[in-house]
Amino acid sequence: MTRASRIAFALLPLAGLATGLSAQVGSPAGPVPVEYLTARRADLLKRMGNGIAIIRSSEQRSIEGDYPQDSDYRENNDFFYLTGLETPSSWLVLVARDTLAPQVYLYLPARDTMAERWTGARLGPGPEASALTGIEETRPADQAQRQIRGMVRSSTVRGGKLYLLLGEEAVSDTFFQQLALGSGAGVTDLRPSLAAMRLVKDADEMRRLRMAIDITAKGHLAAMRAARPGAWEYELEGAAEGTFRSLGAERVGYPSIVGTGINATTLHYDKSRSQLQAGELVVMDMGAEYGFYSADVTRTIPASGKFSPRQLSIYNLVLATQQAAMDSIRPGITMGRLGQISRDYMKAHSGDLCAPGTCDQYYIHGLGHWIGMDVHDVGNYATPLAPNMVLTVEPGIYIPAEKLGVRIEDDVVVTATGYELLSGGAPRTAADIEKVMKKK
Repeated sequence: MTRASRIAFALLPLAGLATGLSAQVGSPAGPVPVEYLTARRADLLKRMGNGIAIIRSSEQRSIEGDYPQDSDYRENNDFFYLTGLETPSSWLVLVARDTLAPQVYLYLPARDTMAERWTGARLGPGPEASALTGIEETRPADQAQRQIRGMVRSSTVRGGKLYLLLGEEAVSDTFFQQLALGSGAGVTDLRPSLAAMRLVKDADEMRRLRMAIDITAKGHLAAMRAARPGAWEYELEGAAEGTFRSLGAERVGYPSIVGTGINATTLHYDKSRSQLQAGELVVMDMGAEYGFYSADVTRTIPASGKFSPRQLSIYNLVLATQQAAMDSIRPGITMGRLGQISRDYMKAHSGDLCAPGTCDQYYIHGLGHWIGMDVHDVGNYATPLAPNMVLTVEPGIYIPAEKLGVRIEDDVVVTATGYELLSGGAPRTAADIEKVMKKK
């Protein structure tokens, strides 16, 4: 490269770098296609009817005070869902009217080249932001509060509602409190509408989820191969999480759970400080996040590489219970009904494994949950299943007196006629798990 070329390269516009940092262009997942962002906003505007919705981005965390383990910034899920951006101190405003065309405004902090020496290039208001989001009206964030007050007054005068995300932050935020008091219209929580939308995944969301789950399965395989008597829980965790990162996951979906022996009976054990002992079972509940979407997969493995007869009987009961629930998945059924099916199956097929009672007494949690941008994602659990809803199916048996815990968790997507298993890349049967561990 010539000296002139090096100078030209060094002086490339920061705008290109800003795009990469603000819209996932530099991330393995890539940006959210504009057509999906536009469709999501149109859906929300339709659900609003007549009113104004305000959604604020996340703020950066303090590296000194908050101890972030991945980075100092992760975008608010709803803001990312509707904009595809990762931009601190930003605002999205949607105005729906009965008789006029809807309007969408995006407020972004203006570029600050001195600050960007510390933070990296940032996306500011302008044509690039419009191209990435499909939002024509992009404005400086320092104008947001004044202009939002005016829009709220105008909208509520016409009988419109004020929609806010009524989480803890909005309730305690002085600006939002003043806005609500000054609107005269009361406040409607925007979260139920967005939760209903996010419950049914579009094609880009499914792409991200499938990749997150595929990466997670490969991480579980790596952990199985690392397991042996004498290994530490953190070694298995490290094998999985290293695989996640090497395959494009930018963070874990939640703190990894690797529990051996008695730790396998604690549902959310996440210290990873114990050493695997011969004859113990190890519960590994780990999931990668890819492009803001999280997998959630659990496997139970024998530390020695082979299940004992007792362990195998309990394991196979949990696996059969899981399969009975998955075989019942279809549009129209509810999560509650699936949970009851799983409990009824376990009770009916316990035999004397957990005598004098049945094994369902040791099944101490629900069958599953929605997954998406959060590992326990938003959505009403009374909602009948519909195609493109994604959920976990995870029965378990936990017997502390025997230091024996078994949980098998898979991710599935509802189809028009049933379900598709997404996490089959991680071995489920005892025989397949033993085969992987034997070949390590």
